[in-house]
Amino acid sequence: MKEIKKVKSAPYYQPSKSFFKQASRGSKKRKSNLAVFIIKKTFNFVFETLAYNCPVNSWRVRLHRWRGVNIGENVFIGLKVTLDHSYPDYIYIGDNVSLAGNNFVLTHSNPYKHFEKTFESYIAPVIIKDCAWVSIGAMILPGVTIGEYSVIAAGSVVQKTIPDRVIAGGIPAKVIKDVEL
Repeated sequence: MKEIKKVKSAPYYQPSKSFFKQASRGSKKRKSNLAVFIIKKTFNFVFETLAYNCPVNSWRVRLHRWRGVNIGENVFIGLKVTLDHSYPDYIYIGDNVSLAGNNFVLTHSNPYKHFEKTFESYIAPVIIKDCAWVSIGAMILPGVTIGEYSVIAAGSVVQKTIPDRVIAGGIPAKVIKDVEL
């Protein structure tokens, strides 16, 4: 697996009425040239949109890799899976992982500035280790690690790290039982 990115703070969200101002702010946040930033964002959007509804798993995986998602071998990504729009490079998916479909994997929390005393604005990696299974409709929040051979139950919201070889479920997800192999 590639070197895992570190948690970092992010500026609070500030909407802009101008495309140029919004793009300039984004390129500065990423320490990137404006033209390169716009091209990368455009390709990211196109690849993500295609992957979301693509009928062929191998193409979905390839499109997400092109976006920057770190994906191992023999991975299944179901239909309508959203892998963070803004920071796909903060997602690490091990080998033999299954994301069933209608999942959300988020790597950032970027609230409006007026929430700065209540909520932190940050970017944090999500790691889904080898042989994990994320059932349909589950949501994985920033900074979470899903352990090896662990199963996330359908419709769960995972906001804390899940250990190896367990079944976790609920809102918020909690360990339900151990996985026996």
